Amino acid sequence: MSHTLGVRQAQKQKTRQALLDAALGLLEEQSLSSLGLREVTRAVGVAPTAFYRHFRSTADLGVALVDEALGSLHPMVRTTVSSADDSEDRIARVVRLIAHHVAAHPAHVRFIARERHGGVQPVREAIRAQLARFAQEVRTELATDPEAKGWDDDDLLMLAHLYVDQMIITASLFLEALEAPDSSEAELERVTQLATRQLRLISVGRRHWLD
Repeated sequence: MSHTLGVRQAQKQKTRQALLDAALGLLEEQSLSSLGLREVTRAVGVAPTAFYRHFRSTADLGVALVDEALGSLHPMVRTTVSSADDSEDRIARVVRLIAHHVAAHPAHVRFIARERHGGVQPVREAIRAQLARFAQEVRTELATDPEAKGWDDDDLLMLAHLYVDQMIITASLFLEALEAPDSSEAELERVTQLATRQLRLISVGRRHWLD
């Protein structure tokens, strides 16, 4: 009996993931607000009624995609502030990390960039909540830095949001560069240099905020 339940659960999870993957693929060409559940189930090869065994609506599916796209990024976000060392090498490593993530997961990055200000409110709220969680985690990391001595909580949270926003901006810029019709190594290098300078500017402000 337990074996049968295990097989059913595994199949259910497989179908759920197939629906998420199909939706993500369809969203490369449209926004979530225009996506129909029949499109998704047709792509997977299941009946439309099967959709409701996994999600209440396409908005609910979108929230699950937010969790999938952003949920695994918390360790990467924390690397931006895990040390007081703001050397050129460290900033370069952070920018490369973002670039590699975009290259490996372009569909997820595109989905977040499009739906962050899109027309589906639960999805916007889910993205906002995840980014706020990132900022809180970054603030906690910042508070352990000796350079944070004398900073109040509001200023630490403001700095945390700057780092998080900069990561989202940088990811979007890399995605645009990768998907441009005239995409080239020169364009990727331009984005790399811009992102490096922007992070350097935040670092300079961080060091001199209390001056």
